[in-house]
Amino acid sequence: MEMRNVVFHTLTALGFALILSASAGERSPGKVEVYVTAKATGQKLAAAGELTFANLTQPTEKQPAIFIDPVRTGQTVIGIGGALTDAAAETFYKLPKDKQQEILRAYFDPQKGIGYSLGRTHIHSCDFSSESYTYTADGDKSLKGFNIEHDLKYRVPFIKEVLATAGRNGFTLFASPWSPPAWMKDNGTMLHGGKLKPECYGTWANYCAKFIQAYESEGIPIWGMTVQNEPMAVQTWESCVYTAEEERDFVKNYLGPTLEKNGLQKTKIMIWDHNRGMMYQRAKVVLDDPAAAKYVWGVAYHWYVGDHFENVKQVQAAFPQMHLLFSEGCNGPFDAAGLDDWKWGEAYGKSMINDFNNGAVGWTDWNVLLDEEGGPNHVRNFCFAPIHGDTKTGALHYMNSYYYIGHFSKFVRPGAKRIVSSSTLDNLLTTAFINPGGSIVVVVMNASEEAQPFFLWMNNEAAKSACAAHSIMTFVIDKAG
Repeated sequence: MEMRNVVFHTLTALGFALILSASAGERSPGKVEVYVTAKATGQKLAAAGELTFANLTQPTEKQPAIFIDPVRTGQTVIGIGGALTDAAAETFYKLPKDKQQEILRAYFDPQKGIGYSLGRTHIHSCDFSSESYTYTADGDKSLKGFNIEHDLKYRVPFIKEVLATAGRNGFTLFASPWSPPAWMKDNGTMLHGGKLKPECYGTWANYCAKFIQAYESEGIPIWGMTVQNEPMAVQTWESCVYTAEEERDFVKNYLGPTLEKNGLQKTKIMIWDHNRGMMYQRAKVVLDDPAAAKYVWGVAYHWYVGDHFENVKQVQAAFPQMHLLFSEGCNGPFDAAGLDDWKWGEAYGKSMINDFNNGAVGWTDWNVLLDEEGGPNHVRNFCFAPIHGDTKTGALHYMNSYYYIGHFSKFVRPGAKRIVSSSTLDNLLTTAFINPGGSIVVVVMNASEEAQPFFLWMNNEAAKSACAAHSIMTFVIDKAG
């Protein structure tokens, strides 16, 4: 790919006001660094030189372009990352010490790795646990015996190592329950759906509060929580079903007031936590009720069962005060023969670009690490993770999804604001951000079979570049000097 020297105008430390008051020609250029991951080239988050810009007032229709407008900003990003599950933690501690350190650096070190800044964990067991378990004895309505002893073996130590690597001020962690304890449910099991018994609403809300307090007592701050993982899914693993009205009333009458009563009112509550397809209706039912909405920080969602990206935008438009957070996505079922299939990374790139463009403030992958079988998982619901660790040989396998996510997480830092990035071609997907320090990050992805040349354009200047077939690129434009 031919890279040419470029001159680019960007934001200064004075912020957006200066852009509005000064013309681009009056400002000094910033340096543009290019990073590429491309199929069949060996390039994986590889530095690919620098660009400079030249005058180009008006591209023609024969000059494909990505138009950047840093003046018009969107949502503020809280972070990008993945889930710190029992499965990830158990796999981590079965690997050699040097591989453990490699994983920590690869994911969570902002300089040496891809700088994950957002994480999700679960309240007692989920499918990606080696067994079903809770933090209380059956029938303990007072929760006097509540303890997180189970988590102290793997998950809590793992999360502490993550925080130490990422920096406590640079990592945000939220939690999700998969199911209340069996004795709180009408089907008498944590598995196969079922509902929370009405008489247990208060006890379950207290249980969630105790989880947050227990983790915080271990030095692990829980920034937020979702009400229920996938509340419309009856699964063979831990699951619990809520209608939209039931979720609304639980938040309004139990969860919100209970967190407040326990001094946890700063904990961000997110509703839904399921697929994009139903998210508008679920959000409307809860958020149209002011008594419930006052406790809700945002709407979490997943990517399974269709793309439905337009529904993210619809929720953002209807409820602009709400924050939209992508809380889970993964590929599967696991097949060792498919570990290097390029489509897995492209699924991440497509989703991340569209989710951010439609208003997401954060993006969370599922398990950060799984073993050589795509587990452990107590119901054999095995899937892929960006890194797999072979617990028999100690070897690590990086999927291309690790690099695709890294094109965002390494460069788009917490506090970044999304800016306009507009493509003239359907086969070039793009999104862009301005970081708190003033640097601009532009991501461009080409999932087609052909390389695509284009101009990266801003303020009547453009740089000529090209996106290889099945590739993703990140352009980092330093703030002007």
